[in-house]
Amino acid sequence: MALETVFKKEGLEVACDEAGRGCLAGPVVAAAVILDQKNTHPDLDDSKKLSPGKRSQLKDWIMENSQAYAIAFVDQEEIDQINILNASFLAMHRAIDQIQLEFERIIVDGNRFTPYKEKEHHCIVKGDGKYQNIAAASILAKFHRDEFMSKISQKYPQYGWEKNFGYPTQYHREAIKKHGITEYHRKSFRLLPTQLSLYP
Repeated sequence: MALETVFKKEGLEVACDEAGRGCLAGPVVAAAVILDQKNTHPDLDDSKKLSPGKRSQLKDWIMENSQAYAIAFVDQEEIDQINILNASFLAMHRAIDQIQLEFERIIVDGNRFTPYKEKEHHCIVKGDGKYQNIAAASILAKFHRDEFMSKISQKYPQYGWEKNFGYPTQYHREAIKKHGITEYHRKSFRLLPTQLSLYP
């Protein structure tokens, strides 16, 4: 069943979502999308439900057919400084900053958001499975983050980032235990059940 296109039909609506909040390494990435209500795609859905190939196809469609879109990164050093929740909000704000069109409201996947200027905003739990515009933002955020992690995995192939994308899989944790950490790891996160082997 196709998702609802937008939260409210009146005026332009910016949808936001992020990827990488629960990862042990790499940035958190957010996307902001204004979907064209007259030109939608029936396959838009929560990015986690889509295959990598389908995400790539839809990413191209979103970037070609949205009224506006933007992607923003907050790296691991900033995450360590301000914590992952604030970093997620910062990434969304940075994405919204790039939107050139005047819009009415912001809708965000999740249950919390830091207000953006004087704009109306609505938090929608599991919104990427309810609204096409949030789904579009989730697809852009996940695609660009996965692409970044695959690229840096060439420098550090032992961590398997081209497959786990920095998430806390058993393989990733075992690699941290064996090889230690890189500049891309989030030092404020619990990288192993005990940190003693990381910080002697």
